[in-house]
Order: sequence, then C-alpha cells, then structure tokens
Amino acid sequence: MAGSERDQASGKPHVVIIGGGIAGLSAAFCLRGEPVRVTLLEGSSRIGGKLSVSEVAGVAVDEGAESLYLNRRKTTGLIKEAGLGDRIMSAGVTASAIRTGNEVRNQPDRQFMGVPCDMDDLARSGVLSAAGLDRARQDLALPAFDRDGDVSVADFVGGRLGREVVDRLVEPFLAGVFSGRAEDLSFEATLGPLAMASRKHTSLADAAGSLVPQLAEGEKPPPVSVATLDGGFGSLPPALVREVLAAAPDASLRTDAPVRELARSANGWRVTVGTGGDPEYIDADAVIVAVPAGPASGLLAGVTGAGQAVSALAEVPYSSVAMVTLAYPREAFPGGLSGRGYSAYRVPAVEGKVVKEVTFTTVKWPHLAGEVEIVRCSLGRFGEDHLLGRDDADLVAVAAAELAEATGVTGVPVASRVSRWQDALPQYTVGHLARVERIREAVAAQPGLAVCGALYDGVGVGVCMATARKAADQVLAWLKKDAAARSVAGAV
Repeated sequence: MAGSERDQASGKPHVVIIGGGIAGLSAAFCLRGEPVRVTLLEGSSRIGGKLSVSEVAGVAVDEGAESLYLNRRKTTGLIKEAGLGDRIMSAGVTASAIRTGNEVRNQPDRQFMGVPCDMDDLARSGVLSAAGLDRARQDLALPAFDRDGDVSVADFVGGRLGREVVDRLVEPFLAGVFSGRAEDLSFEATLGPLAMASRKHTSLADAAGSLVPQLAEGEKPPPVSVATLDGGFGSLPPALVREVLAAAPDASLRTDAPVRELARSANGWRVTVGTGGDPEYIDADAVIVAVPAGPASGLLAGVTGAGQAVSALAEVPYSSVAMVTLAYPREAFPGGLSGRGYSAYRVPAVEGKVVKEVTFTTVKWPHLAGEVEIVRCSLGRFGEDHLLGRDDADLVAVAAAELAEATGVTGVPVASRVSRWQDALPQYTVGHLARVERIREAVAAQPGLAVCGALYDGVGVGVCMATARKAADQVLAWLKKDAAARSVAGAV
C-alpha cells in the first residue's frame, strides 16, 4: 500500500485537513464528492472559526464575520450547493459614514477604499479641514512617484494626498477590514486594485476614479452588493458540516483535536494529535493546513525543506478584535436609525475613541428589523489586544457611551453581548505579497501539501473559501499524479 491510512475496502487516499475554521471546512466541503477520505482536525471545541451566531434580545446576530460580496459567484454558488440558496439575504443600506468629533458625516460619494476621487465631493463631505483639503488637492499637480518595491499605505497615500486623508478616510477603512494601521500595512497587499491602477496614473485620485462608476451631477453611487444569511452567517458552518457528512459518510470532522506535529513519512504524511503524554498518530496521503500563521509555522517546522515557509509565516503578526452588540428600543434613537442614509460609521484612530466601527445591524439587514434596534460596535486596532482583557460590563459601558455621543441614543441597552476574537486578523504588512509567494513556493515543493486561509489572498469570508477551493484542487491534482506514477511503477 503506497501512502497512508487508506480505506482497506475502497483504497481511497486519505486527506487530512488541519483547522476547522471557514477555510478548512470549505476545503472539506469541496472534497466531499471526490474519491478521497477526509479527516478534519480542529483544536478547539467548535468548528466554524470566526463564524458564530447567537441571540441578542431574541434576534439571531452574528458574533464575527457577517457578510460577503454577492459578486463572488463561486462563493455564493458554494452556499447554494450547501442548500442555503434561499436564505441569502441582500443588504439594505450599505453606505458608510465617518465620525468627526461628536458628529457623523457621510463619507465622500466618490472614493475607492477610502481614497477620494473628486476633490469637490471631498470638500462637500466636510470630513477634512481646510488645510487637509488643500493638501489633498496637491495630488493633482504632484509629479509621478517612483515606487520601487512595496511601501506602506501611509507612505504612498499620505505622500500623494496628505496625512489627513490617511487618518480620516483610509485608515478607518483599513481598521474595519484588517484592524490594522496605515503605517504598517502594505499598499500593494491591502489596496491591490488601487496599487495596480496607480501605475497607470500620475494622480492617485485619478487612479481611484478609474475604479469607480462615472456618475452624473448629483447622482449617488450604486450600493455595494453584499449579503448575509437568514439566521446569521454563523449558520453556514453547521450547514457545510451536514453536507460533508451526508455526501461522504466516511468523513471525520473532529473537535478538541489539536495537531502538534506534522512530518513526512515513508509513503505520505504523519500527523500527531493530542498532548505529548498521549499522542495519536494519523497517516495521510495529503494534508491541507488551514490554520493561522503561528500554528502553521510551528507545524511546518517539522517538515524538511519547508524552512522558507516557516520563516515567512513567523513574520505575520495578528490583531485581536472585540465585538460589542447592543440592543435598544427603536424609540431610543432620536429621529430613528433608518433615515440617516448610512448603516455604519467608522471612527478614525485620531479621534482617540475605543470603538473603531459601528454597524446599525437592523438597518443594514432589513429582515432583522423589529421591536429593537441592534447595533454592533467593533473594538480593537493592531496593538490594542489589552482591550480584550477588560470585563464585559466595562466594554459594554464604553461602547454605549461612545454610541450615545455620536448618535444621541438615550437610555441603556435592553440587552448586550461581548464576543472576543483573539488573533482574529492577519496583518498584511509591507512585503506581505512576497512573504505569501515564499510560503506557497515552499509548500508547492512538498508532495501532497497545500495551505489556505485568511493570510494568503484576503481576509474576507469569500476569499477564504476561494483559497480552500484552490487547496482542494491542488491536493486532488497531486493525488491524481501520484496514482498515475504508482500505476506506471506497478506495471514495470
């Protein structure tokens, strides 16, 4: 028997997936109809990673990630394959605003990832000071910048449009997506489409303008097409589990199964599970590593020839996040929430507030509207892990107080929930794309090994699922190649 722990009756190759977040679970889902046997190993007590849902004031509200872009057809297709197509719910209002002092101002209509396209539109927003606006206009007259290699967002965007654009518009966007800071994050990796367009335009504002729809005078940009699931995005992992087990009864999806070592064996891979005092050894023909950078680096440290990946993975820092969800009576918000023209506002770090982003959940997702208004307050920029150590009552009080300053909400929340996500988001710091390339090159040199997850191509749920599909295709291609080679060898 070449390889591993193959099913004696079927002869199926055995694929082990390490990590039960949305990436690892999606990889198992993509393999469910293939002639392989799958074992998924998750070290914690639950499968699903950052996707989890629970009730607040009787409303099912996501604790972590809550949406994906509808234009990711492969992702929405996968959700439909999981039997949830009729539960895909489009967002209502998707416009975002910016908190400036105790006011909330609509962000410029014409912008791309926080980078403004139209200086007159920027002026009308009132987000920048007069001096900041004058500095932003200089972008239109500055000569082209030479960009030799990767640079930080703050260096490039600030160099073109000024620091106030970075502080007031771009960094709040990055804090919402990556929980990161503009001084650290890679321009190429975090604002990729803009980085590419900027090579064709001298002005960064013109580059941003090439990426957004052209609007007539007074016309508003089309809403961003995002969706969630009725019942919460956290209902996706259980649905994927059901489909995997229904389509592949020999699949095994295990929790409380921490993997502590990965090594090549004579015919494949050996995965060591459990504690040092009572280890369990699992043999596999192929392995998909779907865990964050730190654990992945530790696992690949035992693989000969993977040193390049180990060192690159060790360079990826992570940011932690706390999500405070509050429920209020609808009448607690002066004038209501639905007529404000936005469903979320971001808070620039220079404002000195704890909350970095607020989402009016029952405005963004109309199907959740009812007797209460649900508001999600996101806390935690890179370097603020200490926030997760504050007790629930403290975090709720801070979030409620800052929400009241910005919106005028009166009274106290009728219900609340605090969700903590330690090391939730990889930081795409300067040089990230080169690091990912080094990781993938080293992994590709290992027979039957693949990686997937948030640290490679993007942190969104849809992108994580896409990396999982890629990893599943890679191990299937290798298994097919290996089977052909063994067949030839057996015929000789």
